[in-house]
Amino acid sequence: MIEFSEHYYSDDPNDGHPDVKTFLKNVSYFFIGNGSVQAAVQYSPGGEGSPLGLLIMDPEKLKPKRGALTLDREAGIAKTMLSLIIDGKSDDYRYRDIYVAWDKTRDFPVIKACWRYGKLLVEERFYCKDMTSPEIIREITIINKHIEKMKFSVLTGLLNLDIKKDVEIAPYDIFELELLYTLAAEKNEVSLDIAGKKRPLTEQLDYWSRTAKITTGSDLLDHYFRSSSIQLGSVISNKGKVDASIWQYNREWVRDHSFMVLGLLMAGHHEKAYTVLDRLLAEFVTDDGACQDSSEFRTPDEVELDQNGLLLYTLKKYVLWTDDIKIISKHWDKIYAVAEFPLKNVFRHQPSGMFYNRREYWERHKAYGIDAGLELAYQFFNVLGLQAAAFLARKMSRDEEAVRWLEFSETLKNSMLKDEKYNFVDERGFIKRRSPDSSIQETINIREEADLPEGIPLKRDIEHFLNPDSSCVYPIVYGLEPPDSEIASATMNSMEELWNQDWEIGGYGRYNFTSEADSSGPWPIASLFIARAYLDIGDYDKVWRVLDWLNTVPGSLSGSWFECYCDRISPPYAQLGIIPWTWAEMIMLFVNHILGIRPEEDGIHFSPVILPKLSRINSSIRIGSRKMQMDIKTDSCIVTPCFQCNIPFTKISEREIVLPYSKNDIIVEAIIPVKE
Repeated sequence: MIEFSEHYYSDDPNDGHPDVKTFLKNVSYFFIGNGSVQAAVQYSPGGEGSPLGLLIMDPEKLKPKRGALTLDREAGIAKTMLSLIIDGKSDDYRYRDIYVAWDKTRDFPVIKACWRYGKLLVEERFYCKDMTSPEIIREITIINKHIEKMKFSVLTGLLNLDIKKDVEIAPYDIFELELLYTLAAEKNEVSLDIAGKKRPLTEQLDYWSRTAKITTGSDLLDHYFRSSSIQLGSVISNKGKVDASIWQYNREWVRDHSFMVLGLLMAGHHEKAYTVLDRLLAEFVTDDGACQDSSEFRTPDEVELDQNGLLLYTLKKYVLWTDDIKIISKHWDKIYAVAEFPLKNVFRHQPSGMFYNRREYWERHKAYGIDAGLELAYQFFNVLGLQAAAFLARKMSRDEEAVRWLEFSETLKNSMLKDEKYNFVDERGFIKRRSPDSSIQETINIREEADLPEGIPLKRDIEHFLNPDSSCVYPIVYGLEPPDSEIASATMNSMEELWNQDWEIGGYGRYNFTSEADSSGPWPIASLFIARAYLDIGDYDKVWRVLDWLNTVPGSLSGSWFECYCDRISPPYAQLGIIPWTWAEMIMLFVNHILGIRPEEDGIHFSPVILPKLSRINSSIRIGSRKMQMDIKTDSCIVTPCFQCNIPFTKISEREIVLPYSKNDIIVEAIIPVKE
């Protein structure tokens, strides 16, 4: 049985300097990294914690925020701030207006901070020294706008170390200083020195030139995609390790990491995608195909059965996006086991042939009141997964397995959608869960053994409903259910119950808040895959509502959103963390749904959508060793899309074409009707 100690953490945000807190007022964290080092620039203008400071972590060691190697329990990251000392008086950002943003003038990830002291303009830039060294560069530029010479000292530091530089600067002249932070992983410490000779930035420029580029004419949307691509690509360690919620769980999931891989592929981080997948198959899958969640292997009753299907689907997408099958041949035995694992009798519900146990998609289990039952997500992801397994088997010339898995996938799909008693559809569209006797599991009740804190909705004296649940939109998002169907329409109508449920700040909850085992509040992850479904059904106002909402919450400035926005009870629950899966969801919204790029077995499917308020999108996407360059624009005078390409293509519907996989770059132009 899952022990409740697994859900509990001792990290008290009120113990120590305010900088140990993750959720500071109006905070944004800007993440950079190269696999050997990970850093975050904290921008906290709300009066809590250091207004601008540097957190450096070892990406191979997952820790809470207070475990950052530049953070002191009592002083926080105050020593990393930059101060100017003039006439014996010290001044820093604490009393200044600061502008912090991603530096759009650089073609690789750079964080820029600007502030003033009188007529001294201070600019700071943070970035990785290269793509391999555990080193962070901090550029400091001070411009003298005075009409007279200025004398002052520049002071910053690190824990017990101070670096002070005396400066004399002529009118309208510039002072420059570069600092070098070096992570010594074996010593679990960071050193700070004045940087030596500058080295060329060729390595960074070359790497980031291969990643996806999308410009929409909207500063907000361009910021969302670029910041998501930068940060998702920056938090993966050289060994493929990444916290499923940075500073929160210090744990890993096959599910979360699989979604991250999908985002990495679409953003052009193909090598990082391989590293994560290779590690998942080597370390997170047993020889009989069980997958880890929360860095643990479970008993059959508590297995998250969607993970097997999602991992197989992700492997198929890896092959299609990269044209690389080495990982399949290297790990074929594990892949075979992953496909076979859910087919075991212990998971099979005999009347329907579908899968069941006592764990649900969002990880509640028996103690939360989850009875044995059939979960929609467990059927759906294995429909996709077994289709994918058949594709992978054909790549390995394993035709017998391919036929068997494909047949089972079709049977499972038909049962999920059409079984007379056990299908997952009613007047609300897709429903979440059925009991073994076919009745819909509508409510849960917490059990005595659930040692949960007071104040959570699941412990209130109310009914605790399971429906609606945001995971019910997955069949629409991944193309199993046509977006123009009555089922899709009813499902999305049900999702509106999840908006502003027990709060007033906007955003969708992950499920009906009455059965929330944590604090209730909106989830960016759930909001984004609901937005993906709305885009497919053509309700663009709802898409914009999500995108605009994400710009109102802490983290929007950097594009690094918290898991949810709520009054987290910490401890015993962990402090809120930054979820890499959210970056992947944002990338998938852009690539799969706005650009409409979906590599499939028969070719590269292309069906772009330009949201209202936009008129043109330019993009470059990496597929295999080639790039696909797209120029998409609207025209109010046409009613059906027009396509032109430098290679032949097949038009399969009014708005969708299929391009063959090419050894050369693909250049395609599309003119589409204006969206109302």
